[in-house]
Amino acid sequence: MRWFSPLLMALLGCASLAILPLLVIDGWLNWQARDRVFHEPETLPRDYDLALVLGTSKFTASGHVNKFYLERIEAAAELFHQGLISAILVSGDNRHDSYNEPRQMRQDLIALGVPGRYITMDFAGFRTLDSVYRAKHVFGQERLIIVTQPFHLERALFLAQMAKIDAVGYAALSPDWRGAPRVRLRDLLARSLAVKDVLIAVEPHFLGDPVRIDKRHGPNLSADLQN
Repeated sequence: MRWFSPLLMALLGCASLAILPLLVIDGWLNWQARDRVFHEPETLPRDYDLALVLGTSKFTASGHVNKFYLERIEAAAELFHQGLISAILVSGDNRHDSYNEPRQMRQDLIALGVPGRYITMDFAGFRTLDSVYRAKHVFGQERLIIVTQPFHLERALFLAQMAKIDAVGYAALSPDWRGAPRVRLRDLLARSLAVKDVLIAVEPHFLGDPVRIDKRHGPNLSADLQN
């Protein structure tokens, strides 16, 4: 079995070479977003009036409610009710009639008291890149607050920066959930893909005609909340 140790060392070396770039990219994205992720509403800059909520499924593969989803929706509703934003753009996958992330997010935001007229749906947010780029090129937003979990925010803020969008992030809570490590590993791989996509200038799957976003003006009037 003398071959075992050299072979094991070679395999470990290859694994290290494969993992090292992922860790370097991970650390870099953490660093570039360090001053643009906010965890409390009162710490957010006051010159951003729209929240982009990044989509995910409301339910897990096992049929349970996805806590990552719930925290994003509640975070966006909180910003609206505190008068920190004037409108919400929900962006996600709409692969078929029975799976429609933006429509589900809109329904749940309305259930939390956000008037439907101030919620705009982006049905072509198939990936974070699509959601971020379309926010600017389809919905005309060059300044926005991105709402999702912190590990996702860092990637989204990188993509926004590369698209020349002035963006900050509002961190939804990260649930203490047994599936979280798997989600984090998937995001680690997605960060490397995001960097690759920027380097080779990948564009969203769809763009399309401009879409106007309806924003409230002035204080959070009770008449608005009844619409």
